[in-house]
Amino acid sequence: MFGNRKASKAKAPGNPKASDGGSAAVPSRRTLLVAAGAGGLGIAAGALGHGAFAAQAQEAPSSDVVAFYGEHQAGIATPMQDRMHIAAFDVTVDSREELISLLKDWTAAIEQLMRGEDVGEFGATGGHYDAPPEDTGEAIGLSASHLSVTIGFGRSLFENADGPRFGLDGKIPDALADLPHFPGDALEESRSGGDIVIQACADDPQVAVHAVRNLIRIAFGKARVRWSQIGFGRTSSTSTSQMTPRNLFGFKDGTSNLKAEEQKGLDEHVWVREATGEQSWMNGGSYLVARRIRMHMETWDRSPLSDQENIIGRTKREGAPLSGGEEFSEPDFAMPGRGGPVMPVDSHVALAHPSANNGVQMLRRGFNYTDGSDGLGRLDAGLFFIAFVVDPRTHFVPMQNNMAKNDALQEYLKHTGSGLFAVPPGISQGGYLGESLFA
Repeated sequence: MFGNRKASKAKAPGNPKASDGGSAAVPSRRTLLVAAGAGGLGIAAGALGHGAFAAQAQEAPSSDVVAFYGEHQAGIATPMQDRMHIAAFDVTVDSREELISLLKDWTAAIEQLMRGEDVGEFGATGGHYDAPPEDTGEAIGLSASHLSVTIGFGRSLFENADGPRFGLDGKIPDALADLPHFPGDALEESRSGGDIVIQACADDPQVAVHAVRNLIRIAFGKARVRWSQIGFGRTSSTSTSQMTPRNLFGFKDGTSNLKAEEQKGLDEHVWVREATGEQSWMNGGSYLVARRIRMHMETWDRSPLSDQENIIGRTKREGAPLSGGEEFSEPDFAMPGRGGPVMPVDSHVALAHPSANNGVQMLRRGFNYTDGSDGLGRLDAGLFFIAFVVDPRTHFVPMQNNMAKNDALQEYLKHTGSGLFAVPPGISQGGYLGESLFA
């Protein structure tokens, strides 16, 4: 009976029942499992009957479902989840039609995944018993867990060493220029770049990994993974309802980060709104900057608390600026101290503050990561930095150059991976992710 169950009915991207992230007529995994009990899903569906089965589905909880459709893609201004799996792909086909087909298939799957459903028409346990399932199945019984999936396009999707690709000549945004080599960079090619990026965030790590894993399966024969990273423990908050988290150095991180409730700030610093001509496909989108930053844990852990606080510019426990007050108090960079300002001029806060960067801000969505240890017994761990900006040329490159040259914290960091991606706008029912680029 399990082999013939339809775990979730296939839906075109335009399914009107999935437009607002609410309950749907298709049952969630949790509803199916509860309804099945010990008798099996097939018996449960038959016993309930079509009307009763639909009524059960309507009762499925939807409070942990993130809306899929909208002006902007989910996973940007969405309140930050606890876990992340991000992967970059190299497209292996040359046909524009095949690339569009992949984006449409991904769109349909992402809509299902964000609703907490299996991928495909028959899911993880339906379909032909002697054929591979359409869904890998490790998320059976798990809720949607606020899953959001975001896609973006790298410059190499538009052109590579062989010239323009996929008929996208002239559509490369000016802002999608290759990031420069910053002082101190030790970038690894296998951890950088990519034609397409997929960022999956959720409150359950298995839900995030399940999403990327199934999108990788769908891409087989059309795109292959270039690099991927799993993150845990968000390193910033994107909503005023969230507490400021801590990074692996033990300090609160992202205190002054842009918040979803700050619409004026998002419009100025995150969302593209004034692109014209062939670049107008980016209006409503943003730019994703990704940096894999390894932290030298052992060296940091041997540093005195006074050095740590002076390097960051905040107290370790409360997160208050060294100039006094509480966490969200505005730093006083002119306050005198012994031998100089009480807020060191080379502190991380002093150099990252908007006042030192022509007032620009970023929407940060970074995560802690750990990839075991290296051959010398040192932790390979740190920050997977992710930020969304309206233009990386003005909102990231100058700030990163300044910090790479002058930030005292750089002594404890090593940048090993990098990527820049143009994130297209969201879609309405009947569309597909990235459609504005190919229209």
